[in-house]
Formats: sequence, structure tokens, C-alpha cells
Amino acid sequence: MPTLHVCPLSRLPETVDATGARHVVTLINVGTPVVRPPAIAEADHLFVGVSDITDALDGHVLPDEAHVRRLLDFVRAWDRAQPLVIHCYAGISRSTAAAFIATCALRPDRDEAEIARELRLASPSATPNRRLVAVADAMLGRGGRMVAAIAAIGRGADAFEGEPFSVTIE
Repeated sequence: MPTLHVCPLSRLPETVDATGARHVVTLINVGTPVVRPPAIAEADHLFVGVSDITDALDGHVLPDEAHVRRLLDFVRAWDRAQPLVIHCYAGISRSTAAAFIATCALRPDRDEAEIARELRLASPSATPNRRLVAVADAMLGRGGRMVAAIAAIGRGADAFEGEPFSVTIE
């Protein structure tokens, strides 16, 4: 069964090793050093340089359609034979948004609120980046339902880093 695993940067190597993942999505500030785990081919690692912000801020990269398009193209091309790991710096905001977006994109038949509730159950600290979700909602034609679903689960529990977790696509 295809799974997405979410973790912070500090837990990336162990998460890839533990899951047998062969694809990784990195959503992190431009310039942050990220060492690709040896099991991940360069072509199977998507690096999206975005800041964890929801409004424009000097010196930061606001997530936009180009960033979300790259994410959507990558997850749609993933063969689902092995797990996919998605990470950001803390494993709380950008990566949880990307996992939510990926699930919505790969399962257009599933209810957004149900997916968001499953995300909350899997990760008490998950606080998906609202900007990423809003951009994806518009691109996927979800009519604001993705944004509403994330608003309904609210802010996650305070944490320095999220604990690694997984969500099943099917």
C-alpha cells in the first residue's frame, strides 16, 4: 500500500532507511544544506526552496503556483512501489501541507475533511502551511474545501520538531 512519510530534516536519513523510501520531497528555505540520503537517486529527490510563510516577507520565498506545480508533478510521477518521504525543517508545516496536498491530488475522490482529520490523528503537531494549501486548493479545483479542512483541524500542538509519521494514499 503506497505511503507518505513525513519527518523533520534531522530525522531524514533514519526515516528513509526505516521506510525503504526511494523518493524524497524537500521543502525548505533556499540555502539550507540538505544531504540527500544515499538510497535516494538525484532524479528521485525534489528540492523546493520555499520559506515557511503565508504572506510576502522581504528576504524570503513565498510559496506560489510554480512550487506547488513541481510538487504535484513529482508526486504524480511517483510510481508508488516504495514509500515517499516528505520533509521540511521541523516536520510540522511545509511537509504536512505537502502530504495533505499529495493525498488530495492522488486521491481526488476522497473528502478533504477526512484527509485532514487523518493527518491530525497521525500527527498532533501538524500545522499545514496555509499558503501552500490555498495555492494547491485553487490548482486542484477543490473549491476552498482543502483550506476549510485545514482550518477545521486547527493549529497543532506546540513542538520544536514533529515526530515522523505516515499516511496511506489508498
